Amino acid sequence: MNKEKDKKELNWFIRLFTLGERFDIQDFWDRLKKSAVQFILLVFGVTVSFGIEQQGGDSDDREDAIENLTNLREEIDSLLVYTENYIEQIDWVSEMYLKQYTRWEDDYDSVYIDFILDEEEPNGKYYFAPMGRYNQRDPFDPPRVSFDAIKLDGTFRLLPKEVGLQMTKIYDGSELKYLIENTGKVEERLVTQYIDRIANKWVYDLPWVDIDDPVFWIKNRKYIQQDKFVKYNLFKRVELWEYSIKEQLIEYKNSLNESIKMLDSVLTVRDSEIEIIWWVINPKD
Repeated sequence: MNKEKDKKELNWFIRLFTLGERFDIQDFWDRLKKSAVQFILLVFGVTVSFGIEQQGGDSDDREDAIENLTNLREEIDSLLVYTENYIEQIDWVSEMYLKQYTRWEDDYDSVYIDFILDEEEPNGKYYFAPMGRYNQRDPFDPPRVSFDAIKLDGTFRLLPKEVGLQMTKIYDGSELKYLIENTGKVEERLVTQYIDRIANKWVYDLPWVDIDDPVFWIKNRKYIQQDKFVKYNLFKRVELWEYSIKEQLIEYKNSLNESIKMLDSVLTVRDSEIEIIWWVINPKD
Protein backbone atom coordinates (compact mmCIF):
# COMPACT_ATOMS: atom_id res chain seq x y z
CA MET A 1 0.00 0.00 0.00
CA ASN A 2 2.85 2.35 0.78
CA LYS A 3 4.33 1.83 -2.70
CA GLU A 4 1.01 2.71 -4.38
CA LYS A 5 0.73 5.76 -2.20
CA ASP A 6 4.23 6.81 -3.12
CA LYS A 7 3.43 6.52 -6.85
CA LYS A 8 0.38 8.75 -6.47
CA GLU A 9 2.44 11.38 -4.76
CA LEU A 10 5.12 11.46 -7.42
CA ASN A 11 6.20 14.91 -8.52
CA TRP A 12 3.77 16.30 -11.15
CA PHE A 13 6.67 17.12 -13.43
CA ILE A 14 7.91 13.53 -13.41
CA ARG A 15 4.42 12.18 -14.07
CA LEU A 16 4.31 14.13 -17.34
CA PHE A 17 6.99 11.85 -18.72
CA THR A 18 5.97 8.59 -17.09
CA LEU A 19 5.17 5.60 -19.30
CA GLY A 20 2.97 3.05 -17.69
CA GLU A 21 3.71 3.08 -14.01
CA ARG A 22 7.43 3.87 -14.13
CA PHE A 23 9.52 6.93 -15.18
CA ASP A 24 11.95 6.03 -17.96
CA ILE A 25 14.75 8.52 -18.76
CA GLN A 26 15.26 7.02 -22.24
CA ASP A 27 11.61 7.43 -23.03
CA PHE A 28 11.79 11.02 -21.81
CA TRP A 29 14.56 11.84 -24.26
CA ASP A 30 12.78 10.01 -27.11
CA ARG A 31 9.66 12.06 -26.54
CA LEU A 32 11.68 15.27 -26.35
CA LYS A 33 13.52 14.56 -29.63
CA LYS A 34 10.30 13.57 -31.35
CA SER A 35 8.60 16.80 -30.25
CA ALA A 36 11.56 18.87 -31.39
CA VAL A 37 11.58 17.25 -34.82
CA GLN A 38 7.85 17.79 -35.21
CA PHE A 39 8.22 21.42 -34.24
CA ILE A 40 11.04 21.99 -36.73
CA LEU A 41 9.07 20.31 -39.52
CA LEU A 42 6.04 22.42 -38.71
CA VAL A 43 7.98 25.68 -38.78
CA PHE A 44 9.80 24.68 -41.98
CA GLY A 45 6.56 23.69 -43.67
CA VAL A 46 4.87 26.98 -42.83
CA THR A 47 7.93 28.94 -43.96
CA VAL A 48 8.14 27.06 -47.25
CA SER A 49 4.42 27.54 -47.84
CA PHE A 50 4.72 31.29 -47.43
CA GLY A 51 7.90 31.30 -49.49
CA ILE A 52 6.31 29.43 -52.39
CA GLU A 53 3.26 31.67 -52.28
CA GLN A 54 5.44 34.77 -52.35
CA GLN A 55 7.71 33.31 -54.99
CA GLY A 56 4.69 32.65 -57.18
CA GLY A 57 4.05 36.39 -57.32
CA ASP A 58 7.75 37.21 -57.71
CA SER A 59 8.09 34.62 -60.45
CA ASP A 60 5.14 36.10 -62.33
CA ASP A 61 6.67 39.57 -61.98
CA ARG A 62 10.00 38.25 -63.22
CA GLU A 63 8.41 36.56 -66.23
CA ASP A 64 6.58 39.78 -67.04
CA ALA A 65 9.84 41.71 -66.78
CA ILE A 66 11.61 39.29 -69.13
CA GLU A 67 8.71 39.59 -71.58
CA ASN A 68 9.07 43.37 -71.36
CA LEU A 69 12.76 43.07 -72.18
CA THR A 70 11.90 40.88 -75.16
CA ASN A 71 9.41 43.49 -76.37
CA LEU A 72 12.07 46.16 -75.87
CA ARG A 73 14.48 44.11 -77.96
CA GLU A 74 11.92 43.91 -80.77
CA GLU A 75 11.27 47.64 -80.55
CA ILE A 76 15.00 48.40 -80.87
CA ASP A 77 14.95 46.29 -84.04
CA SER A 78 12.18 48.55 -85.31
CA LEU A 79 14.23 51.56 -84.27
CA LEU A 80 17.16 50.27 -86.30
CA VAL A 81 15.03 49.66 -89.41
CA TYR A 82 13.45 53.11 -89.05
CA THR A 83 16.88 54.73 -88.72
CA GLU A 84 18.32 52.88 -91.72
CA ASN A 85 15.35 53.91 -93.87
CA TYR A 86 15.71 57.49 -92.69
CA ILE A 87 19.42 57.47 -93.60
CA GLU A 88 18.56 56.34 -97.14
CA GLN A 89 15.95 59.08 -97.38
CA ILE A 90 18.32 61.80 -96.15
CA ASP A 91 21.03 60.60 -98.54
CA TRP A 92 18.68 60.86 -101.49
CA VAL A 93 17.15 64.21 -100.50
CA SER A 94 20.42 65.91 -99.58
CA GLU A 95 22.03 64.74 -102.83
CA MET A 96 19.13 66.14 -104.84
CA TYR A 97 19.22 69.55 -103.14
CA LEU A 98 23.02 69.75 -103.18
CA LYS A 99 22.79 69.24 -106.93
CA GLN A 100 20.21 72.04 -107.09
CA TYR A 101 22.44 74.38 -105.09
CA THR A 102 25.57 73.76 -107.18
CA ARG A 103 23.79 74.57 -110.44
CA TRP A 104 21.78 77.51 -109.09
CA GLU A 105 23.57 80.01 -111.33
CA ASP A 106 23.61 77.88 -114.50
CA ASP A 107 22.18 79.63 -117.53
CA TYR A 108 19.40 77.42 -118.84
CA ASP A 109 15.66 77.52 -118.24
CA SER A 110 15.31 74.05 -116.73
CA VAL A 111 17.90 74.69 -114.00
CA TYR A 112 15.21 74.14 -111.36
CA ILE A 113 13.83 70.98 -112.95
CA ASP A 114 14.92 67.44 -112.11
CA PHE A 115 13.54 63.98 -112.86
CA ILE A 116 13.26 60.43 -111.58
CA LEU A 117 12.88 57.31 -113.67
CA ASP A 118 9.27 56.23 -114.04
CA GLU A 119 8.15 53.57 -116.52
CA GLU A 120 4.61 54.92 -116.50
CA GLU A 121 5.71 58.24 -118.01
CA PRO A 122 5.81 58.58 -121.83
CA ASN A 123 9.60 58.89 -122.01
CA GLY A 124 10.29 56.93 -118.83
CA LYS A 125 11.02 60.05 -116.78
CA TYR A 126 8.96 61.99 -114.27
CA TYR A 127 9.93 65.69 -114.20
CA PHE A 128 9.47 67.87 -111.12
CA ALA A 129 10.85 70.99 -109.46
CA PRO A 130 12.84 70.10 -106.27
CA MET A 131 12.30 73.61 -104.86
CA GLY A 132 8.58 73.08 -105.31
CA ARG A 133 8.84 70.35 -102.67
CA TYR A 134 11.22 72.28 -100.47
CA ASN A 135 8.48 72.99 -97.91
CA GLN A 136 8.07 69.26 -97.15
CA ARG A 137 9.57 67.90 -93.94
CA ASP A 138 9.87 64.54 -92.20
CA PRO A 139 11.04 64.95 -88.58
CA PHE A 140 12.91 62.03 -87.03
CA ASP A 141 10.33 60.36 -84.78
CA PRO A 142 11.21 56.71 -83.99
CA PRO A 143 8.87 54.36 -82.07
CA ARG A 144 9.36 54.18 -78.28
CA VAL A 145 6.22 52.58 -76.82
CA SER A 146 7.90 49.67 -75.01
CA PHE A 147 10.57 51.81 -73.35
CA ASP A 148 8.05 54.29 -71.99
CA ALA A 149 5.90 51.42 -70.70
CA ILE A 150 8.67 49.71 -68.71
CA LYS A 151 10.71 52.72 -67.61
CA LEU A 152 9.04 52.90 -64.20
CA ASP A 153 7.78 49.34 -63.63
CA GLY A 154 10.99 47.83 -62.23
CA THR A 155 12.01 45.91 -65.35
CA PHE A 156 15.39 47.61 -65.43
CA ARG A 157 16.36 45.81 -62.20
CA LEU A 158 17.04 42.76 -64.39
CA LEU A 159 19.62 44.72 -66.36
CA PRO A 160 23.25 45.30 -65.42
CA LYS A 161 23.93 48.97 -64.77
CA GLU A 162 25.81 49.55 -68.01
CA VAL A 163 23.02 47.96 -70.05
CA GLY A 164 20.38 50.08 -68.34
CA LEU A 165 22.41 53.19 -69.07
CA GLN A 166 22.72 52.16 -72.72
CA MET A 167 18.95 51.70 -73.02
CA THR A 168 18.40 55.14 -71.51
CA LYS A 169 20.99 56.58 -73.90
CA ILE A 170 19.26 55.42 -77.09
CA TYR A 171 15.82 56.54 -75.87
CA ASP A 172 16.58 59.67 -73.85
CA GLY A 173 20.20 60.47 -74.70
CA SER A 174 21.72 63.48 -76.44
CA GLU A 175 22.14 61.68 -79.79
CA LEU A 176 18.40 61.22 -80.18
CA LYS A 177 17.58 64.66 -78.78
CA TYR A 178 19.86 66.40 -81.30
CA LEU A 179 18.37 64.36 -84.14
CA ILE A 180 14.84 65.26 -83.11
CA GLU A 181 15.77 68.92 -82.70
CA ASN A 182 17.68 69.24 -85.98
CA THR A 183 15.04 67.48 -88.05
CA GLY A 184 12.33 69.25 -86.07
CA LYS A 185 12.69 72.84 -84.87
CA VAL A 186 15.90 73.70 -86.75
CA GLU A 187 14.71 72.41 -90.12
CA GLU A 188 11.23 73.78 -89.55
CA ARG A 189 12.70 77.25 -89.08
CA LEU A 190 14.44 77.07 -92.47
CA VAL A 191 11.27 75.86 -94.18
CA THR A 192 9.21 78.60 -92.53
CA GLN A 193 11.66 81.24 -93.78
CA TYR A 194 11.30 79.87 -97.32
CA ILE A 195 7.50 79.89 -97.15
CA ASP A 196 7.47 83.41 -95.71
CA ARG A 197 9.79 84.61 -98.48
CA ILE A 198 7.35 83.41 -101.13
CA ALA A 199 4.34 84.85 -99.31
CA ASN A 200 5.94 88.23 -98.53
CA LYS A 201 7.94 88.87 -101.72
CA TRP A 202 7.37 86.53 -104.65
CA VAL A 203 3.61 86.93 -104.68
CA TYR A 204 4.08 90.71 -105.02
CA ASP A 205 6.83 90.60 -107.64
CA LEU A 206 5.52 87.87 -109.94
CA PRO A 207 2.26 87.70 -111.93
CA TRP A 208 1.49 84.24 -110.60
CA VAL A 209 3.02 81.82 -108.09
CA ASP A 210 2.50 78.07 -108.12
CA ILE A 211 5.52 76.24 -106.74
CA ASP A 212 3.93 72.84 -107.49
CA ASP A 213 3.92 73.57 -111.23
CA PRO A 214 7.27 72.92 -113.00
CA VAL A 215 6.31 75.52 -115.60
CA PHE A 216 6.41 78.23 -112.91
CA TRP A 217 10.10 77.46 -112.23
CA ILE A 218 10.94 77.50 -115.92
CA LYS A 219 9.23 80.82 -116.71
CA ASN A 220 10.57 82.60 -113.61
CA ARG A 221 14.08 81.09 -113.64
CA LYS A 222 15.99 84.37 -113.89
CA TYR A 223 13.98 86.06 -111.11
CA ILE A 224 14.50 83.13 -108.74
CA GLN A 225 18.21 83.00 -109.47
CA GLN A 226 18.49 86.58 -108.22
CA ASP A 227 16.89 85.75 -104.87
CA LYS A 228 20.01 85.28 -102.74
CA PHE A 229 17.94 84.80 -99.61
CA VAL A 230 16.36 81.58 -100.93
CA LYS A 231 19.72 80.35 -102.23
CA TYR A 232 21.31 80.93 -98.82
CA ASN A 233 18.41 79.20 -97.12
CA LEU A 234 18.99 76.18 -99.37
CA PHE A 235 22.69 76.24 -98.50
CA LYS A 236 21.95 76.18 -94.75
CA ARG A 237 19.53 73.29 -95.09
CA VAL A 238 21.94 71.21 -97.18
CA GLU A 239 24.66 72.00 -94.66
CA LEU A 240 22.37 70.82 -91.86
CA TRP A 241 21.76 67.52 -93.63
CA GLU A 242 25.35 66.91 -94.71
CA TYR A 243 27.29 67.95 -91.62
CA SER A 244 24.90 67.41 -88.72
CA ILE A 245 21.97 65.10 -89.36
CA LYS A 246 23.86 62.49 -91.39
CA GLU A 247 26.61 62.16 -88.80
CA GLN A 248 24.10 61.99 -85.97
CA LEU A 249 22.15 59.27 -87.77
CA ILE A 250 25.29 57.15 -88.20
CA GLU A 251 26.19 57.57 -84.52
CA TYR A 252 22.67 56.69 -83.47
CA LYS A 253 22.63 53.62 -85.69
CA ASN A 254 25.89 52.43 -84.10
CA SER A 255 24.40 52.95 -80.64
CA LEU A 256 21.36 50.87 -81.63
CA ASN A 257 23.54 48.01 -82.84
CA GLU A 258 25.52 48.11 -79.60
CA SER A 259 22.29 48.11 -77.59
CA ILE A 260 21.00 45.06 -79.44
CA LYS A 261 24.18 43.12 -78.64
CA MET A 262 24.03 44.06 -74.95
CA LEU A 263 20.34 43.26 -74.61
CA ASP A 264 20.77 39.92 -76.40
CA SER A 265 23.45 38.97 -73.85
CA VAL A 266 21.12 39.79 -70.96
CA LEU A 267 18.22 37.82 -72.44
CA THR A 268 20.49 34.82 -73.08
CA VAL A 269 21.54 34.79 -69.41
CA ARG A 270 17.97 35.20 -68.17
CA ASP A 271 16.75 32.34 -70.36
CA SER A 272 19.40 30.05 -68.87
CA GLU A 273 18.40 30.70 -65.27
CA ILE A 274 16.63 28.02 -63.18
CA GLU A 275 14.18 28.94 -60.42
CA ILE A 276 14.05 26.85 -57.24
CA ILE A 277 11.43 28.02 -54.72
CA TRP A 278 12.53 31.61 -54.11
CA TRP A 279 16.12 31.27 -55.33
CA VAL A 280 17.24 31.87 -58.92
CA ILE A 281 20.23 29.77 -59.96
CA ASN A 282 22.23 30.81 -62.97
CA PRO A 283 24.24 27.79 -64.21
CA LYS A 284 26.74 30.15 -65.81
CA ASP A 285 27.55 31.94 -62.53
